[in-house]
Amino acid sequence: MAKTDSPPETRPTFEAAVLRQQGVTFAVVVVSSSVLERKIVAGRTREKLKRLFRDMPIVLMAQKPGGTPTYYGRRDLVKFLSKVGLKDIPFKEYTITPPGE
Repeated sequence: MAKTDSPPETRPTFEAAVLRQQGVTFAVVVVSSSVLERKIVAGRTREKLKRLFRDMPIVLMAQKPGGTPTYYGRRDLVKFLSKVGLKDIPFKEYTITPPGE
């Protein structure tokens, strides 16, 4: 018999923003710097995130120790983001919901 007073299951969350620039809608997803240090991991992460963001282009963003952002993704989108201040990117928290819920 299951305990009725057990805490609710916590679901994974992450920070991301959906932006539109010159007719392109894309997602910027915050990741740890270790993801960007390994290009294979970064590429796989972007592929997995495409399912959550309906196949839109994904740009990964990590912050260096001083807070400076580093981006990985399509060159045109990375170039655009390099000119945008972090405070101007509308990040919000997303929760990953398992399939079937």
